[in-house]
Amino acid sequence: MAALTAAPAGTARSPRAVIAACAVGTSLEWYDFFLYGTAAALVFGPLFFPSASPAAGTLLAFATYGIGFAARPIGGILFGHMGDRVGRRNVLAVSLLLMGMSTFLIGILPTYNSIGLAAPIILVLLRFLQGLSLGGEWGGAVLLSIEHDRRDRWGAAAAWVQFGVPAGNLLAAGVLAGSNLVLSDEAFMTWGWRLAFLVSALLALVGLWIRSNVAESPLFASIRAVPSNPLGEVFRTHKRALASAFLTRIGVDVAFYVFTLYLITYLTGIVGVSQDVGLGAVLAGSAVQLVLIPWFGRLSDRIGRASIMFAGAIAAGIWVWMFFPLLDTDSTALIVVAVIGALIAHAAMYAPQAAFIAERFETRVRYSGTSLGYQLAGIPGGALAPLVAIALYRVNGTDAIALYTTAALGITLIGLIMAPEPAAK
Repeated sequence: MAALTAAPAGTARSPRAVIAACAVGTSLEWYDFFLYGTAAALVFGPLFFPSASPAAGTLLAFATYGIGFAARPIGGILFGHMGDRVGRRNVLAVSLLLMGMSTFLIGILPTYNSIGLAAPIILVLLRFLQGLSLGGEWGGAVLLSIEHDRRDRWGAAAAWVQFGVPAGNLLAAGVLAGSNLVLSDEAFMTWGWRLAFLVSALLALVGLWIRSNVAESPLFASIRAVPSNPLGEVFRTHKRALASAFLTRIGVDVAFYVFTLYLITYLTGIVGVSQDVGLGAVLAGSAVQLVLIPWFGRLSDRIGRASIMFAGAIAAGIWVWMFFPLLDTDSTALIVVAVIGALIAHAAMYAPQAAFIAERFETRVRYSGTSLGYQLAGIPGGALAPLVAIALYRVNGTDAIALYTTAALGITLIGLIMAPEPAAK
């Protein structure tokens, strides 16, 4: 890390170059993270939990998926502390290497039939390391992007980091869908699924090379007194900002993982369509988000972030009641419409979210506050959403899932309403 502290003379400092480097690296991180989630829905159940029933195997696979979310707040605390103490740039290099290593090792991990109980245990450990990495990655990428740009363009700058979510999701779903399409079902289940994980090592090296040319944040460099305990200072002086960040994200997360991850389980297990249909719909929706997230980010600089996020939450709360009836038609076209409509509403919430959260913390504690508020919400939000959806369907079908999603979006609205004014410095 010390070797990365001093930026070489040719290091990129222009906002566009920095944003591009952060967007590429974040896309690769999300590729790794989503790759696990998609594989959990498709293959991890029978490969790592074969003694369980198909439904229980999927549930156990999603439980290991949730471990990554539990690790993210820990990563946010750990990397956030380092980011506020030694700089944003250094932390991003470490997080990217950790993610690439963890994902590559999943790709070569023997299954339950080869090494028994050790297989799911190691899988959980590697998933934990993925979550640890992503917990530090997101905040650092957001801050490095916005702190190189003017304050009135923070929405557009941070949106390009948010762009990494659909880009990573698109890449992960595309690689798995392509492997599944080219290979027989037997070959895909035996070894084909591993290819997407093994590619991660090469992608991590590419991302690290790109980021090695990025300068440190000028706002961080201007701080005269670095706090010795940034997280403690967040709890003392930014309680309302932290609470707002936590609440604002919950509904956004729940809606996203119901619309994209639980979707695949529902389509294959309940509706009875091929998994290719679900993956294709997610690909189409993610492609639409690639365009809309940067657009909504720029729009938030003009008309305000809270207004756009509020409208997106209302739209998602309405759409979820139409979402499952569209899936139940068993029509590929209507399934694609259902996912695209859902991800349009999500884009309106998600694009301004990074800048909305980050600008409410002062520079000297921004990494710790932004990371903790955002990542902590991932546990009741994204980690539990697929598990809760599976359980609720058994109780009262899709109406219960729609009500759950709507209630979570209501929590997001509360977070928007209670948010403090942006910090002055």
